This record gives sequence, structure tokens and C-alpha cells, in this order.
Amino acid sequence: MKIVVDDKIPYIREKLALLADDVVYMGGGDMTADDVRDADALVVRTRTRCDRQLLEGSRVQLVATATIGYDHIDTQYLGQAGISWINCPGCNAGSVAQYVECALLLLACEQGLRLEASTLGIVGCGHVGSKVKTVAQRLGMRVLVCDPPLGCADFVGMEQIARESDVITFHVPLTRYGEFATWHMADEAFFQGLTREPYIINTSRGEVVDNNALLTALQEGRVKDAVIDVWEHEPQLNLELLQRVFIGTPHIAGYSADGKVNADNMVIDALCQHFGLPHPGKISAPPLPADFQDTGSSLDYYNPIEDSQKLKENPSKFEFLRNNYPLRREKLHN
Repeated sequence: MKIVVDDKIPYIREKLALLADDVVYMGGGDMTADDVRDADALVVRTRTRCDRQLLEGSRVQLVATATIGYDHIDTQYLGQAGISWINCPGCNAGSVAQYVECALLLLACEQGLRLEASTLGIVGCGHVGSKVKTVAQRLGMRVLVCDPPLGCADFVGMEQIARESDVITFHVPLTRYGEFATWHMADEAFFQGLTREPYIINTSRGEVVDNNALLTALQEGRVKDAVIDVWEHEPQLNLELLQRVFIGTPHIAGYSADGKVNADNMVIDALCQHFGLPHPGKISAPPLPADFQDTGSSLDYYNPIEDSQKLKENPSKFEFLRNNYPLRREKLHN
């Protein structure tokens, strides 16, 4: 059995070696049809476009993406070709919630945002958004949630989010068509409709927020400031927007070791189930450094300012910073 794997997926190699006698690691953006032609399975991230061009004529039976999002997978083609696929819903939800919590704490510390007197508008309340809701309530914030596909009675519309929120955070998948398309859902018209000069946080997909419209809204004062982890046209960023935002990071909000291990284990489970293989056991996250000090603040575990400074100083290293991300653990809350 042969598995082709994105070489930047951590912690998984030992277990994959127990499942297959031929495991090939390579850059996710470098995979070609020749590379995967004789593979039985692919384990990828967002940088591998899994479509007809890559997979036609191959013997691939399963594509497993170690990510929540799957807009890089042509699910229609895979269905037609009889190729199974899985993503890892919720795997890094805790990591993204940690990122948002730390961003909120920094907005409070450095920009004077009074969390207990502020309203957080959450757009998308799935695995990630629901955890962000818990975080915000723990911080004493009033919370509004908009998620039309879920249709819960206590959810509100985008108009109310735009009208009443002091901070607006996006946690939706990227969809381009249909009734609930999210491509450029935060566009010029959305920013024109804001009334409280809110902070904008985007950790979903870059194309959910029109980056040019956001820059204009920042310049015109309709948005107070922004925390942006995902960008249109990654890794080619709008450099003016990068330098303008309070925090700008290289698509790493979900990159805690805990989130990566969750994804690894979901991938291993899928491989074993699909191919009828004996399970090699669960992967565990590496421990915190011996000199780690927990003073009680979530910022002890993660401070996104550090990632932001690295990216702003070297925007051309966007992919390097993603692919060589240091150990980060999540803080457990009782």
C-alpha cells in the first residue's frame, strides 16, 4: 500500500509507517499527477488542489485532508470518479477559539476594548463559532450569533450583527454559490452598513472578507481595526492591509499542536476504516517546555502579536512561517 503525504503534517509519521509499506512525503503544493498515480491514498492540507488534473488515471481510493476546510477538494469530481474523501471537522476548533480569545484580550490590553461592555457578533456557529461563543461569554461579552443555514430561533441576521456589534468574527466555510454563499459576504456594502466602528476578526477563509473593501473601511474609519489570519490570494497578500491591521498572521489560527494531533488521529481513523487496517493507536501532543510558566492568562500559552510581527517583517515568508510553525499548546479551561 502506498500513501502520499504532505510533508508539513506533523506527528503522524510513526503511525503511518505502521499502516503502509510505502509512504512518500512531499510538499503539498508540489504534488503532481505523476506523484500520485500509483498511490492508494493521499493525506493533504489546503495547499493541494485535489481535482481531475491531479487524480485522473490514478489508483487513489481515498483523499484525507487534515483540515476543517475542504474547498481545495473538488468533491463533485471525486464523487464521479468513485474516490472517497474526508476532512476533519472540528479538529482545530479549540485552537481557533484560543486565537480569537487571545486577540480579544490583546484588544482589551492594547486598544482599550472593554470586553464586559462589548458585543461580539459571531458569523457562523459550527464547531469553531460555538467554541468562540463560549470564550466570549466567559470573558463577559454579550454575544450575537448569525448562522442562517442552522436556523436557530435565537440567532440574528447580518443586519443586526452590523448594527450592534463592537467586534465581528467570521467562522464560516468558503462557498461561492447557493443561497448561503460566503464569498465576499463582508463586502463594500457590508462595511457601509456598520454603525459602531467595530473590530473585524477573520480566521475562516480569506475570500470571505473582501480585502480591498476592508482596507478602505479601515482607512475611512468605518472599521476601528482588524485581526486577520486568512487572506485573499495567499500567499500573495495585500501588503498595505497587512501593515494596517492590528494583528496579521499567516493562516495559523488553527495551528496548535492539539489541533494538529486531532486531525492526525481523524486521518488515521479514516485510513484504517477505509482499508480495513488494524489501528496503530492514538497520537498524543508533545508536552509543554519544562520551563513553561502558567500565570493564569491564556496569553501565557499563545500571543498572536509574535506571529504578526514575524509576518509583517517578512511578508514573503508567509509559507515558510506556516510550514515551520513552533510548538503551541492550548490552555484547558474548567
